Amino acid sequence: MKKRKRKHKPYVPDRVRKGFSWYAASICALAVVGGTALTAQAAGDPLAVVNNLSTFIFGLIRAVGIILLGWGIVQVGLSLQSHDPSQRSNGFLTLAGGIVITFAKEILDLIVG
Repeated sequence: MKKRKRKHKPYVPDRVRKGFSWYAASICALAVVGGTALTAQAAGDPLAVVNNLSTFIFGLIRAVGIILLGWGIVQVGLSLQSHDPSQRSNGFLTLAGGIVITFAKEILDLIVG
């Protein structure tokens, strides 16, 4: 019979766990407060509500694009270090996608006119 290898989980101190949970809870609370304050300011004008929602959604899309942009830079850097051409092409594709997603609102504004 073969023995199974035990996978040991690294020890995470309680302070780190509690700190991360406080951090996650505060980020969620700020998102909820920011989202409700955004629509409450324009309660009388329906067009202003739609514009605020559009601004909020494009802000979220921009945040995702910036994250992809950063990940693409990391992938390109790691591929240059390891001389891996497939990782390099994936890095450049992620980098280009991050740029397009980051500037999606400006691109749409140029298309619409």
